[in-house]
Amino acid sequence: VQLQASGGGLVQAGGSLRLSCAVSGRTFSSYTLGWFRQAPGKEREFVAAITWSGSTTYYADSVKGRFTISRDNAKSTVYLEMNSLKPEDTAVYYCAVQRRYGLVPTTRPAYDYWGQGTQVTVSS
Repeated sequence: VQLQASGGGLVQAGGSLRLSCAVSGRTFSSYTLGWFRQAPGKEREFVAAITWSGSTTYYADSVKGRFTISRDNAKSTVYLEMNSLKPEDTAVYYCAVQRRYGLVPTTRPAYDYWGQGTQVTVSS
C-alpha cells in the first residue's frame, strides 16, 4: 500500500485548503483512513478518520466543525477539507491507512501505512 498526500500550502488565517491522499491497493474500499498532523517540536496527533463505508467519521475536538473528511472509493482517494484555518493548524499533515478491523481509529498504533506528509502553514 502506498499513499501520496498533496494539497498543502501557505494560507492566511481564516482561509481554506483541501488536502488529498491517493492510496494504492486493491482493497481501498475496505480500509479505514485517517489524517494526522505534526507541528514542530510536538507529537503527531490525530485529526480525522473515516470508516470504510464513509458512514462514520471521527474528529479531534480542535478541528471539529472546521474540518471535513471524505473519501471517494472510485478514485481511491481520501480528502480533508479545512476551513477557518488558524495559525495553530500549522503542521505537516499525514494520511494513513488502517487495514486491521476493530481498532479505535483515533490513535497512531491503529494505522498500518503512512504517507509522506504535506506541509500546511497558516499565517496570522
